[in-house]
Amino acid sequence: MTDHEFTAELWRWTARDEESGGAWFFVSLPFDASDDIEARRVPGKGFGSVRIEVTIGSSTWRTSVFPSAEEKTYVLPVKKAVRTAEGLTEGGPCRVRLRTVG
Repeated sequence: MTDHEFTAELWRWTARDEESGGAWFFVSLPFDASDDIEARRVPGKGFGSVRIEVTIGSSTWRTSVFPSAEEKTYVLPVKKAVRTAEGLTEGGPCRVRLRTVG
């Protein structure tokens, strides 16, 4: 397991809005964290995803990060319940702590 802590901007994936009618929000991982996660990725996993445990504020949950060709790094989806609980807004900063699991 590897821990990473960073602050990054919360952004909306607009392409997904058109397809699903709902907003999907993400945080892009710093390149050093992304490189470390890529080195630990198990080939053959869905969409190149890597399981993680993430903490933002007082919210902790397990999810996956996904490689993004557009962002050229892994991206972390931030669900609505967390955005609401932690008072996160589009374009605002997110303090993230994550670690790979499994």
